[in-house]
Formats: sequence, C-alpha cells, structure tokens
Amino acid sequence: MPFYQALGLHLIVSSSPDYARFECPNGDATFSIHRVDELPVGDGIYVYFECEDLDHTVDVLLIAGIAFDQLPTDQRWLWREARLKDTDGNRLILFYGGENRKNPPWRI
Repeated sequence: MPFYQALGLHLIVSSSPDYARFECPNGDATFSIHRVDELPVGDGIYVYFECEDLDHTVDVLLIAGIAFDQLPTDQRWLWREARLKDTDGNRLILFYGGENRKNPPWRI
C-alpha cells in the first residue's frame, strides 16, 4: 500500500492484507487492489492512470524515489506515457491522452 500512496493515491479502505481501496488525487475515481492466490501468466495486467501534467508528475515521483522503466515518451497512438512496476511487478502506465484519449483521428 505504501507504493500506491507514494504515487499520490489516498487510502480510504484497508482490509490488510487482502484488499485496499484508494481515491485518485483528482476527480471522483477510485482504485482498488485485491490479493489473489495466483498471478496471471504472460504479460499480466496493465493499469493506466491518466495524469494532467505527466512530465511534472513523473519528476515528483522520481524525486520521491519511484523507479521508472520508461520515462515520458510520445507514442504513435498520440498519448504520452511513462511506465513503471509496482512492488509486486504489476505494470503501471501513467499517461496523458488529452483530446486523443476519447477523440483520436481514427475514431469511428
């Protein structure tokens, strides 16, 4: 849980060690984690968090000691993404999609 709190999420429910729920720092979204007996095989799970000011957020997290696998990078799908792993190896993607998140040029 400390890892997610270091990302800026606010712990609102704790049923340690099996479950925790957090409030995201902006908006009305929540994020929950639930312990399982067996992790998925293969690539596993990717969790995306949208950040309004991605580069600044990453800079703050780097100063706090959070390690990244990929610093903010412009992607071909018109999002900017930074990638890291939580303490259990789950893949997290902090991103900024802006207008392209819901209205990419290829939208149907």
